Order: sequence, then structure tokens, then C-alpha cells
Amino acid sequence: MEINFVKPDVSHIKSMQELVKEEVENGNILLRTEDEMANTIRSYTLVEVDSKIAGFTALHIHSARLAEVRSLVVSKNYRGLKLGKKLVEACITEAKKLGLEQILSLTYEKGFFESCGFHEIAKEDIPEHKIWADCIRCKHFPICEEIAMVYDL
Repeated sequence: MEINFVKPDVSHIKSMQELVKEEVENGNILLRTEDEMANTIRSYTLVEVDSKIAGFTALHIHSARLAEVRSLVVSKNYRGLKLGKKLVEACITEAKKLGLEQILSLTYEKGFFESCGFHEIAKEDIPEHKIWADCIRCKHFPICEEIAMVYDL
């Protein structure tokens, strides 16, 4: 089994949207349109297993100090290989290279992010409030049960 982490190009968008479709429908991940994904394609990292997309995530930069792990998904066919953790580790590595201070995650998977070194904070303590602009697009808005977690670099 060959595992590779790669930066996608716009030709990957349709496959990425198909992979994340179920999580979007369940309300676990926000819908990103094709244009939104194209606009932010440089923020994504794909994991491929034997040249097939097995998962992806995005490191979205909010400010010179804060980024967010977004749209983390691993195909059901490839779960159990620790690919999600490796994708988060890739985000941490990238954030360090960029000189950021902190990474945020809004998640339903507290235990997973704790295992990656994140710790919970109150949502009110999220440093840059502009991230809430996405919340109005969530199917659970305004009743948010996501947990705010951060990783200090």
C-alpha cells in the first residue's frame, strides 16, 4: 500500500466534493462550492492510497497568528489507517512553516483532536470572530454543538 500526501489542483475538486458529500449532508462539514474550493485550493492537502484519494483537509488561514483545520474527511474505505491524524499533522507542519501561532478546529470529534494535541477552549475565546461568518451556512445554526479546540504552535 502506497500512501502519499499531495497538494491538489482544480482537477481534484469534483472527487473531493464526492468524498465529503455524506458528511456535508449529515451537517458535520460545511458545503464548499466548486468556486470556493477553487479559490482556496492551495489550502488543501490530499492523502492518496495507491493513487486514489482517501481523504483531505484544509488549513485555512484567518490571520497572521491563527489558522483553522477545515473539512477533514477520510473515506470509510480507508479509516483505521490513521490518515486523519496524519492529515492534521501535515496541517501542523505547514502552520509552523508559515510562522503561525495557533490552529483552531471546530469539531464534533473531541477525542480525535485531543489525540492530535489540541485542547478545548470556550467558543467565546476564539481569537478572531470572523470565523463565525461560516456558521450561518451550517444546517445546525444557531444551535451549535461543535467543540472549539486549539493547538498552540
